[in-house]
Amino acid sequence: MSHFGVPLILENPGREAIINISSTRALMSAGSEAYSSSKAGILGLTHALVNSLGPNIRVNAISPGWILHGNETISEEKHQQHPAGRAGKISDMAELVLFLADKEKLEFITGTNFVADGGMAKKMIYI
Repeated sequence: MSHFGVPLILENPGREAIINISSTRALMSAGSEAYSSSKAGILGLTHALVNSLGPNIRVNAISPGWILHGNETISEEKHQQHPAGRAGKISDMAELVLFLADKEKLEFITGTNFVADGGMAKKMIYI
């Protein structure tokens, strides 16, 4: 997407943003080698794009943790294993994407991986 999107982004004046979606599995993985390595590759791509596209395009990544989607439900016990007290919601990720895309507020932030997992990576739980 970046390969084909960058020329379109550069046609518009101002500083623009690419926001890559990785996963906490890029940072803490067990038994998911293919998935984890592909998500780690996205972090590497983010790093490389920062250097090749700056200063015209900001590039950041988001590494979500457990994000509930659709009508998915989990037990209160599983919610409470998160230091934030709950698993994530799609709206949590949408808000973070909108935040990172705001060039008026975040002109200086580029090359960062935002871990959005309710604190789970700090507990080092791999289930």
